[in-house]
Amino acid sequence: MNTQSTKAARGNAVMNRQLKIKPSTARTTAQSHFRTLRLGTPFQPRIEALARTNDWYNWAGYRAPHSLWDEELEYFAIRSQAALFDVSPMTKYRIEGKDAEAFLNRVTLRDVTKLKAGRVHYTAWCDDEGFVLDDGTLFRLSPTRFRLCSQERHLPWLLDSAIGFDVTVEEETEAVAGLALQGPTSFAVLRDAGFSGVERLKIFDLADFPHDGSTVTISRTGFTGDLGYELFVPAAQALSLWDRLMAAGEPRGIRAIGYTALNRARLEAGLIVANADFVTSEHAIRADRLRMPDEIGLGFMIDLEKGHLNGRRAILEARAKRKLRHVLVGLEIEGNIPAEHAIVYHRKSQEVGLVSAAMWSPMAKRNIAIASLARPFGDTMVDDLWVEIYALRELQYQKLMKRAKLVPRPFIKLDRRTANPPADF
Repeated sequence: MNTQSTKAARGNAVMNRQLKIKPSTARTTAQSHFRTLRLGTPFQPRIEALARTNDWYNWAGYRAPHSLWDEELEYFAIRSQAALFDVSPMTKYRIEGKDAEAFLNRVTLRDVTKLKAGRVHYTAWCDDEGFVLDDGTLFRLSPTRFRLCSQERHLPWLLDSAIGFDVTVEEETEAVAGLALQGPTSFAVLRDAGFSGVERLKIFDLADFPHDGSTVTISRTGFTGDLGYELFVPAAQALSLWDRLMAAGEPRGIRAIGYTALNRARLEAGLIVANADFVTSEHAIRADRLRMPDEIGLGFMIDLEKGHLNGRRAILEARAKRKLRHVLVGLEIEGNIPAEHAIVYHRKSQEVGLVSAAMWSPMAKRNIAIASLARPFGDTMVDDLWVEIYALRELQYQKLMKRAKLVPRPFIKLDRRTANPPADF
């Protein structure tokens, strides 16, 4: 052992004596992080009890299920009954104060002054170069209090951006538990659970309801393109909320689901996922992976009448000088083999893009996909597009070239999503 290693060993021994840790315990402590399970949400005991497939993934440090019992049947639970999905790992920020509206109007794309208390809107935010940092939902809980939900964590950026505004920004991801209740019987489940007045919620409305000595915020929102709601409750009341919904929903076939089923439903609805269908600017390593709102179908959000917003100058310059390089499109592909992560070609020879999500849609009865294409393909050049699919047939991959055509999103549109009052199935 060299002198440096000897000093290090002595230093560790001294530290262990000071902390009263035995050498064997010190080794165990040093290695324990390899065996530590991911964080559990407040609903974890109920989810673990229902898990049959034992198919987990890491969602922002949390142990989350890809599926719980059968990913195919979980998808059909969304479309035919009511599905319960734990959204607690979604990053949540409480933003409040006299300047909360002005602050959010400065950092997000949409006009927050048009968002009334008791309403929600889908929005996005950009860096100074006009590239998308993330997208998410903004809940206006009161005239001066908001909740911003997103895929990624942005607390340092939000705090830096808040300088000069009379506003407080606090992450409440662990303090607030969240559930998505989606599907045609979701309204009936809430009504039967005793949430009186929930029938008055129109699409993108929210309201507070009493629950277990506290309050649950229910919004008519979701990520499935179906009739659905999202519920946010203090973590201490999470399990009682779960039990209340499951008891009320049992006669109507309520089922807990994992992300695979939800991902299929969101694709049918034509909705995009950060770092799946586009790379957020903080995660992009290569410069050509960055995306402006107009390049991922979010250009409609940009409100140029509201004054300055992050990235405004760069976005306007890209539009004026035709510097937009990509376009996100919906595709319908011949055949019934999903084209996930397939390369998109023009005239079967020139690579022009990549499929980010694909499936055979049971609702649309079509082979659908979302793809990012290099302009002018997907913009002014829309014909003679093909995808390259590798299909596994009898232990051998077969290369298939299938024709693709541009189609509008969403791929399905369900009237029950926006029906008012909500349908009682």
